[in-house]
Amino acid sequence: MSLPSYLRDQWWSPASDSGADDGAAEVRDASTGELVARVNAAGADLAGALEYARTVGQASLGELTFHQRAVLLKQMAQVLTERKQELYDLSARAGATKADSWIDVDGGIGAMFTYSSKGRRELPNAQVLIDGALEPLSKDGSFLGEHIFTRLPGVAVQINAFNFPVWGLLEKFAPSFLAGMPTLAKPATPTAYVAEAMVRILVESGLLPAGTLQLVCGGVPGLFDHLRLGDLVAFTGSASTAERLRAHDSVQTGGVRFTSETDSINASVLGPDALAGTPEFDAYVKQLVVELTAKAGQKCTAIRRAIVPAAAVDDVLAAVRDRIAERVVVGDPRAEGVTMGPLASREQRSEVLRQVTRLVAAGGELAIGGLDQPSVKRADGSLGAEPEGAFLAPIVLRFADARTPEAHTVEAFGPVAAVLPYATAAEAAELVALGGGSLVTSAATHDPEFARELVLGTAAYNGRILLLDRDDARTSTGHGSPMPHLVHGGPGRAGGGEELGGIRAVLHHMQRTAIQGSPDLLTAVTGVWHAGAAADSDGPHPFRKSLTTLRIGDQVRSGARRVTLDDIETFATFTGDTFYAHMDEEAAAANPFFPGRVAHGYLLVSWAAGLFVDPAPGPVLANYGLENLRFLTPVSPGDSIRVDLTAKQITPRETDDYGEVRWDARITNQRDELVASYDVLTLVAK
Repeated sequence: MSLPSYLRDQWWSPASDSGADDGAAEVRDASTGELVARVNAAGADLAGALEYARTVGQASLGELTFHQRAVLLKQMAQVLTERKQELYDLSARAGATKADSWIDVDGGIGAMFTYSSKGRRELPNAQVLIDGALEPLSKDGSFLGEHIFTRLPGVAVQINAFNFPVWGLLEKFAPSFLAGMPTLAKPATPTAYVAEAMVRILVESGLLPAGTLQLVCGGVPGLFDHLRLGDLVAFTGSASTAERLRAHDSVQTGGVRFTSETDSINASVLGPDALAGTPEFDAYVKQLVVELTAKAGQKCTAIRRAIVPAAAVDDVLAAVRDRIAERVVVGDPRAEGVTMGPLASREQRSEVLRQVTRLVAAGGELAIGGLDQPSVKRADGSLGAEPEGAFLAPIVLRFADARTPEAHTVEAFGPVAAVLPYATAAEAAELVALGGGSLVTSAATHDPEFARELVLGTAAYNGRILLLDRDDARTSTGHGSPMPHLVHGGPGRAGGGEELGGIRAVLHHMQRTAIQGSPDLLTAVTGVWHAGAAADSDGPHPFRKSLTTLRIGDQVRSGARRVTLDDIETFATFTGDTFYAHMDEEAAAANPFFPGRVAHGYLLVSWAAGLFVDPAPGPVLANYGLENLRFLTPVSPGDSIRVDLTAKQITPRETDDYGEVRWDARITNQRDELVASYDVLTLVAK
């Protein structure tokens, strides 16, 4: 078929009768060579698509809060889950086994679920995000400063690699959508048909707000000429392509944000304590074989360098050879029992073999596997050669000289790894660093000192470090699996960018701005009450108001309560908190923080609850915590306290009949000195 693009909320293809489709790239089944799709974007109105995103897409997402976008992400993930078998079937044509598809398809869907959850738990149900603490800029509190995040006004152009057509698109789309920034996605041609099918499912669901996701299948020459300040590019692919794109005027002088995740010569280190027969040795070998064979080694996070103690090289090679013989079946992913499929294309296979030849010429010895076409299991279950397929058996090279430059600079992007010997922890760290910056390094060790030395010596060269031992071997997600909760990226050769990392990825699509002003104006901008802003203590008690009628700034001001020595001693006896500052006048007076015996801070907080609470049943359903509690002024016997409780932030839950209210609590004494400040968190019915 001729693969369409999805632009301006319509499916589009080059007109076949105009000759525009003559230059289409032919994409073939990785196992059989059968034609799967013709891919071409010649004639696509890329400038129009970008402008559509900046106008229609921005307007659609601008009407939604973080939580509303998060709910849509969950619904989209549920739709994809229901239809993921369709994506599995297509992925098999690209050489993906069921396990490979699980990494790509389920991994991408999982990223959407994660961002939906994090968006609702860690972001406000609003469109502005406050970053960090308030900065008082005047003595009387009339002039304040803080930082806020607001969404970028442009479009997120997301250029993805061939190896993960679903995960690669969704792990970029989810945080940009949550931030409120529309996406124009450009999948790699060899697997664009899988990405197209995934986008088609989302389009058919009716969940995508207008203009929020567009897909262009095929080449995009001139795309960067139409980018401008407020746009963002997230690129995954080769380092050479990333550097070429980064050099474009739109990025260099036009203000377009550019982040990249590129090829990486990742390492895995076997600790000197992890001898053959230890759980760490077994976990290391298992992980190495998984990274050799998953996606046929076509992962930017795959292990390329196995750095092992010199005395363990033979043991590692023997164990890897045995595990491959026992567990790896190369063949068509649609055949029963196949555990490793072909590379994505014959062109990719040729490129991998070219790089292996370079490694051999540099001194690498072929210890496992070879360069010949392997015998494979065909879809019909027969065994034999498949000359039209892109099959390659796992290859492990052995280098006598671990510092051979090519071992740290040449990447064969397939089922290929090199074993490199080391003598000391410091040398192992030096070898890791020779990779020039990696997405991930792992280490199998049960020795805390070795782990510490290796991490401190290599962290600056890695985006992620995985420590593997007997305690986490069963639960570890693995060397090659980026998790949406943690940063994916790396310095130097790895691209110098970051993706994922929880809410960090959302903030990549937003602008941090310092804002200064009065408490009233900052409250209006952020939707969060600031001390000194207008407050309303007239009318019904705020605890009598539902979420619908409660307003930011609604306040209850309590009467005063006097603190006595009997109160302090009763609380100490009842709770068992007989700390000397509450019970011993002489010792308390000797403490530089206290004038003598003082009231317990938690006694004051407990009393404050009694001063502001409205006890009858009502909209307030539960108190579920305190945050940011600080005790600032000691309270002595004879002092009095009172409390002001003000509705600070109101967060309705999109899918529940209640929401969260954050209250600003301030306890003061008879001299109006601030005794304690904190946030009270309650659940309130809508």
